[in-house]
Amino acid sequence: MPLVHIHVIESRRTAEQLRQLADTIQDVMLEHFAAPPRDRYQIITEHKPGHIIAEDTGLGFERTDDVVVIQIVQQGRTSDQKQAMYTALAERLKVASALAPTDLIVSVVENSKEDWSFGYGIAQFIAGQL
Repeated sequence: MPLVHIHVIESRRTAEQLRQLADTIQDVMLEHFAAPPRDRYQIITEHKPGHIIAEDTGLGFERTDDVVVIQIVQQGRTSDQKQAMYTALAERLKVASALAPTDLIVSVVENSKEDWSFGYGIAQFIAGQL
């Protein structure tokens, strides 16, 4: 159950472009991150210009205002799955959204089964419903 936070600069993309971005990310979650069908939890947040500060960590490239920061909260993915997901996101977002690979930042956050409730105040993983 990945929970995907997608951060972009406001007014850089249309509603259709944001949906394309989210759909492409979901396709990668299904194919490379073992997300089950209908397991889609995405939050798109648009930030005012200047409210995302993203340098290059000394890697020697420049970012633009098209930068996309993706944070994925999840449990149990392997290092190989994560690396495949990073690669697929960079490749597919370049094709689908013309996103420069230098404008993509991805962070994966680990948690555990007791950290999720999908409704009714029940931890469905713990209760055996999932």
